[in-house]
Amino acid sequence: MGARPNFSDDAPVPLTGDDTLLDAYSEAVASTVERTQDAVVFISARSDHNGKSRSGTGSGFVFTPDGYVLTNSHVVHGASSLEVARPDGTKSAAELIGEDPETDLAVLRIGSSRPLAHVALGDSSKLRVGQVAIAIGNPLGFTHTVTSGIVSALGRSLRSTAGRMIENVIQTDAALNPGNSGGPLLDTRGNVIGVNTAIIPGAQALCFAVAINSAKWVVTQLFTHGRVRRAFIGLSGSTVPISRRVARFLEIDQDSAVRVSLVQPGSPSANGGLLVDDLVVGIDGTAVRNIDDLQRLLDESRIGKQCIVRVLRAARPLFITVQPAESRRA
Repeated sequence: MGARPNFSDDAPVPLTGDDTLLDAYSEAVASTVERTQDAVVFISARSDHNGKSRSGTGSGFVFTPDGYVLTNSHVVHGASSLEVARPDGTKSAAELIGEDPETDLAVLRIGSSRPLAHVALGDSSKLRVGQVAIAIGNPLGFTHTVTSGIVSALGRSLRSTAGRMIENVIQTDAALNPGNSGGPLLDTRGNVIGVNTAIIPGAQALCFAVAINSAKWVVTQLFTHGRVRRAFIGLSGSTVPISRRVARFLEIDQDSAVRVSLVQPGSPSANGGLLVDDLVVGIDGTAVRNIDDLQRLLDESRIGKQCIVRVLRAARPLFITVQPAESRRA
């Protein structure tokens, strides 16, 4: 008979090269979670309207020792009261400092008599496709659930619930579910690289996070102004194709533009002379190929400053001067 196998706990288990790599990956994920999990919080939002009460939950994370919390706007929007539960079981009321539905981000504040565990905000401009990404959140009410994967793609665009395109979105295959919204996406150093935001219903491994550099800009705006300042010109439109003949005539390298469908009376567009059916093809020398290009160009830097809108009207190219105002959209 052959030698009896040794099943004792002391028996050495030889490691292969793959085992060593797997151990390194496991250690990277586990140590990151250990360093950051105390900063991840569970958010309960309650809304009372017309005698009816609704509640929702989501995730967030403390990013300063004095209790500022970053989360998704859709987690807290319209809430009458907000409660944050920390990993040690401590619950406290939260104050909404400001939100930006256009990027689906919000900042809360919770009180504490001592400095709170918090996470560092990283630099999403240094991300590489394929690097490890770790998500912590509260999916479906299962608190402090950890998933991991990789950064699947960078520079994605994702439409927010407010209708505006969020730019430079991170795509990851770290599994997310309802309740993960607002939680951190982390690198293996424990730095936040994104704010988990959305999943594609019915799809697998297609999850998205707002890049942390975008979030840092929004946070600065909310701290400074209580809102995110954007320019407004008062028109509605849609993306339409333009023919090669028209593009050659205008001497532009684009195959689409924005057709104006509505000009609000008294708006900067109306005051400047824009008309329904005008084709907007550029602003200050930058091409406008679609409605998202137009939204992207109308940032804070253009508020109160004259800009030149290039349009095509009844086959005639025109340059119209418009002075954007500040958007007051909630």
